Amino acid sequence: MAEIENVTDSNFEDEVIKADTPVIVDFWAEWCAPCRQIAPIIKDLAGEYDGRVKVVKLNVDDSPQTAGKFSIRSIPTILAFKNGEVVEQLMGARPKGAFVEMLDKLV
Repeated sequence: MAEIENVTDSNFEDEVIKADTPVIVDFWAEWCAPCRQIAPIIKDLAGEYDGRVKVVKLNVDDSPQTAGKFSIRSIPTILAFKNGEVVEQLMGARPKGAFVEMLDKLV
C-alpha cells in the first residue's frame, strides 16, 4: 500500500512543484469533519495510482503559507499538479468517482 506523504511549507516546492510525476495534494486540517470523511478515499487512491500519481496531504494549520499561496479558502480542497502547475481542483467532500475522474485525467 502506498504511503501518503505529509508535505509542509518547507518541502512543498521539492515534493510537489518539482515532482517527476503528477501529484494530488489534499489540503486538510485535524478539526475538519469532511476532511476526515474523504481520508479513506484518498488513501485508497494512493494505492490504486501508486507509481503513476503521487498523493500527499498538507495540513493548512501547520503550513498556512502554502495554503495561502494557492488561495485555499475552504477544506478539504484537492489540487492536481502536473509539471508544477495546478491543472484541476476539487473542493469539499465528494464521492470517490469524482476523484477517480480527476486522477484519470492526470495519467
